[in-house]
Amino acid sequence: MDIFKRFHIEAAHRLPNVPEGHKCARLHGHSFLIELHVSGEPGPQTGWVMDFSDIKRAFQPVFDRLDHHYLNEVPGLENPTSENLARWIWDQLKPTLPPLSRVVIHETCTSGCVYSGPAA
Repeated sequence: MDIFKRFHIEAAHRLPNVPEGHKCARLHGHSFLIELHVSGEPGPQTGWVMDFSDIKRAFQPVFDRLDHHYLNEVPGLENPTSENLARWIWDQLKPTLPPLSRVVIHETCTSGCVYSGPAA
């Protein structure tokens, strides 16, 4: 079973590796919606996979590094595409949130990325 918790961050970035003249090469910002999915079986006592507040607590240090920051200045996010952001969040969070199963990035209302960990 999957559960998820959503977080909103406001952040600026630019994409340094796009073709010349591409609009994303210019500095701009997004109201990113981030979904963190956790997989497991509901506990017999609690009836839940995990307490949502535990997901929030695990994500807080990552949230603090991203929200209202210039993503290009975050080590490891020099090219902060949605794909790279999802992978970066996974790498930061998986050690402290082992049942993490998916990171979903909504860059805009209609565009985003889903990352489920490294390919086997």
